[in-house]
Amino acid sequence: MSIDDAPLAVTLGFVPSEVTVPDLERPGLLRAGPRAAAPYARDNVERHVCRATDLCADDAVQPDLFEFGFDTVDLSPLDDLQRACARVRQAGIVTDAEATTIRSSLQGTRLRSAGGRTLTVQFIAEEGFIMRIAGPNGMPVGGTGSKGMNGHGGATSVHADQDVFGTPLTQLMDGRAPSLFRHDSPDGHNHDATLMLVNLWIPLQQITQPLALADGRSIDRRRHQLRYGLATESFLDRNDDMTVNDIWTFLHHPDQRWYLRSDMDHDRAYVFNTLSTPHGACTLAGEDVAEHFYRALEAAEAAVAAGDVDALLAAVTPLGELAIPGDTPLALRAAVDAMAAVAAEAGSAPGEICQDRADGWLARSGQARRRVVRMSLEMRLVVAVGR
Repeated sequence: MSIDDAPLAVTLGFVPSEVTVPDLERPGLLRAGPRAAAPYARDNVERHVCRATDLCADDAVQPDLFEFGFDTVDLSPLDDLQRACARVRQAGIVTDAEATTIRSSLQGTRLRSAGGRTLTVQFIAEEGFIMRIAGPNGMPVGGTGSKGMNGHGGATSVHADQDVFGTPLTQLMDGRAPSLFRHDSPDGHNHDATLMLVNLWIPLQQITQPLALADGRSIDRRRHQLRYGLATESFLDRNDDMTVNDIWTFLHHPDQRWYLRSDMDHDRAYVFNTLSTPHGACTLAGEDVAEHFYRALEAAEAAVAAGDVDALLAAVTPLGELAIPGDTPLALRAAVDAMAAVAAEAGSAPGEICQDRADGWLARSGQARRRVVRMSLEMRLVVAVGR
């Protein structure tokens, strides 16, 4: 399938071109602004509509970890991990105990990728285990800020998590990382190594704000991959010489090829090259409608809890005018339909919903809203890749 035939138009955030500066340490290459001073927040991201292939709907393309830079692995046989993920999904937070269970389930495990490669887990990094929560259309739903493993929103900008030539890998590995790990960088590559530093990205649920990943072969790394120093004091405890994390941001270009899965749970996880693979949360068609329903039902729930019939009708009545776009993925369409059914129930019998039927309706409404919240876990592994 060519990029022009890709069935979905998704919105992704990229670093603005106006912040690019020459990389004085590496002539001919670019940086995203001075080290630890470039924009990374949502309001400093340039949004682009990109063509993306939904791998749930099209099985003609099979990504490969070595060729594309990403793949998926089957986690369903790991019973302890599956039970822990289910508990985290229900609770909406990850605890130290659940993180320990998930780590121990993976240590030393041989994972089989969809592309037919075997990944043997050699090491699981202490830092980098986090839970991300994001609402439809990128609306914040996870609180006011990150606290350890929890409270992280969706990644608002396309990035790759580590520069193989930068901090902290240089300090931790005495400069040996480029020769040990497989990677593609603007100023070098290693296509011989079978040892990889990868992200394991486990979706607890993700029918909104799904992770989009680029085929690395479609990236012009010298022109569009920019070094960036990410200050980590607010969320990582590191030595002073490693507080700035050297990562990558990316400029948009229409030749880039993007992939996602519009419906995915913790039976399967993405695995992708931490050092090279562009990725970020994307916004699907229909997420703006899902956000309207989410916010309206949240207001309706407050009205029902207060027994306020007028406020309930004010919240749900305008929803009847909303129409979901035709290119909305099936899983998201079904979730919006579920919210619409709950809203219609409230609109048809507001007096009863505010009185005798309140408890049941509140439970159904909360469940319907929760369905469109993206929750995911991620961690960093060293794996040996074989056939």
